[in-house]
Amino acid sequence: MRIDAHQHFWRYSPGTHAWIDGSMAALRRDFLPADLEPLLRAAGFDGCVAVQAQQNVAETEWLLALAEEHPSIRGVVGWVDLRADDVQEQLGRLAAHPKLKGVRHIVQDEPDDRFMLGPDFMRGVVALAEFGLAYDILIYPRQLPAAAELAAAFPAQRFVLDHIAKPEIREGRIDAWARGIAALSRHRNVWCKLSGMVTEADWSAWTPEDIAPYIEVVLDWFRPDRLMVGSDWPVCTLAGAYGDVLRVAMRHIARLPPEDQARILGENAAELYAL
Repeated sequence: MRIDAHQHFWRYSPGTHAWIDGSMAALRRDFLPADLEPLLRAAGFDGCVAVQAQQNVAETEWLLALAEEHPSIRGVVGWVDLRADDVQEQLGRLAAHPKLKGVRHIVQDEPDDRFMLGPDFMRGVVALAEFGLAYDILIYPRQLPAAAELAAAFPAQRFVLDHIAKPEIREGRIDAWARGIAALSRHRNVWCKLSGMVTEADWSAWTPEDIAPYIEVVLDWFRPDRLMVGSDWPVCTLAGAYGDVLRVAMRHIARLPPEDQARILGENAAELYAL
């Protein structure tokens, strides 16, 4: 089974998608399963994991409804307010749907780099275990130390790092990010998505060679048993076509044994998210 472990759907609205600024005008339209499904088939993928893009429960409910209608959506990573007093009730209601597989918060936008280590947020992470849900970590490189502390605090919780922590590929900066990746990878309860890389590079002029050193770092530290490929569609289309974006990672891992390639291309996602 080949799984695109990270993509998004939305019905575009200027009010709810204010993060799509003028530089991303191409994203100011609807992106729905009917748009993605032919791309999945053409790339040889069997399904996808739909990930939240808005921080409200209504979007999570909508994604779960889409998953009921479209078998290609194998799982959903939604959003709940992990700091809420009623977080267990929220999770219990949403987790009654079998395709809810994880939760994510857009921590990269939080001004406090240690946001995830707040007692109220950590109380919410505790609640995830009751429902068997993973937690997706969306951060910038400066927040990697806090992510490592979070992983250490909850060794039985499954975490997955989105977009390899968004290194500054466009600027060619790698050393500090690589040290943070090494530290986080030492926690065996953390996986990493090979996703979101092209949009951290120069959108109009990136080459696979620009991205290869960053893939090599996460491959060295997370190894094939804790990596998974994701497109970050439709955001990735700012920098390249769906198939071209996926091929960046697929060509890089082509030198690995077939069983390692199979893990990265779907088996790890199926295991992590219990698809």
